[in-house]
Amino acid sequence: MAIFVRQEFMLSLLIHMARETGFENIISDLKNKIYYPVYLLFGEEPYFIDLISDFIEGNILSSQEKEFNQNIVYGKDVNVATVVSYAKRYPMMSNYQVLIVKEAQDLTDIESFLPYVQDPVKSTILVLCYKYGKIDKRKSLFKAVEKTGVVMESAFFYDNKIPEWINTYVRERGFSISPKASVLLAEFVGNELSKIVNELTKLFINLPAGSEITEDVIEKNIGISKDFNVFELQKALGKKDVYKANMIIRYFGANLKDNPLVKIIPILYLFFTKILLYHYLPDKSRNNAAAALSVNPFFIQDYQTAARNYPVHRLVAVISDLREYDLKAKGLDNATATDGELMKELVFKILH
Repeated sequence: MAIFVRQEFMLSLLIHMARETGFENIISDLKNKIYYPVYLLFGEEPYFIDLISDFIEGNILSSQEKEFNQNIVYGKDVNVATVVSYAKRYPMMSNYQVLIVKEAQDLTDIESFLPYVQDPVKSTILVLCYKYGKIDKRKSLFKAVEKTGVVMESAFFYDNKIPEWINTYVRERGFSISPKASVLLAEFVGNELSKIVNELTKLFINLPAGSEITEDVIEKNIGISKDFNVFELQKALGKKDVYKANMIIRYFGANLKDNPLVKIIPILYLFFTKILLYHYLPDKSRNNAAAALSVNPFFIQDYQTAARNYPVHRLVAVISDLREYDLKAKGLDNATATDGELMKELVFKILH
């Protein structure tokens, strides 16, 4: 029961994302007991797919009904013919049976569902969870599900959208989070929403209601250093603070497992490309620049400082260096240099 209480909590927080994914309409219908015979949930972001399938799994049937009328299978373990045979069964002592196919992307020929989808059993609720990829919307299966059931695409979240998502998520929970803390968490965890939620849930449990999540809170409870992280590195590079930048990369060199170069370079690449974009903005006012760069206005001063320190020709050279060292970090034209050594070389080139 606890897991579904937690799911209800998450669902209430994610309403703001619904307009992009169709999530809100699906959940609203499910709560109002409006069910469809087929749900095709697909996309590169698995989080919303899991929330809907978990809600269906936990709430449509009673505990007694689930024993005979709920089946959960995995794409790698079944074929389409087997799933269809399950779907054509009628419920026992229940109005519905629920059939959830998790990891449906592992099915060898998902298009073979077409005949069933065109004439589904109305008492079966078939949920196809197709993660980490897209369904071809030109194919007959997609069009058939649109007619007889529900389709939802859960789109990939780009890195620059994650801090904003974190801010909204935290605010809806009754907490607040500083701009630096949201960026720090996003850079450390990445753009996988389920992992971000797990880390935030730990904080919600340990903090008094209404607290602000700061960099100190992040460091104490999650273990991310507020002083030695990629965010602070890019800030030091932008200011051309040689001492601070070298302090950070020495820390990285001593903690390579948590700070691999292949993870650091893309963040720096994004930072320097945004500085380049800032140079060409006709309107460099704080709010306009923040919108154009997709960053919190709080950080625009960092980009202004970096733009003064890095003219366009230097930025072009820095971006070229980042590309070169990204390849070296992946082993191209590099047989012996460690990540720590490559970091030192790269930072020296950027600063000089």
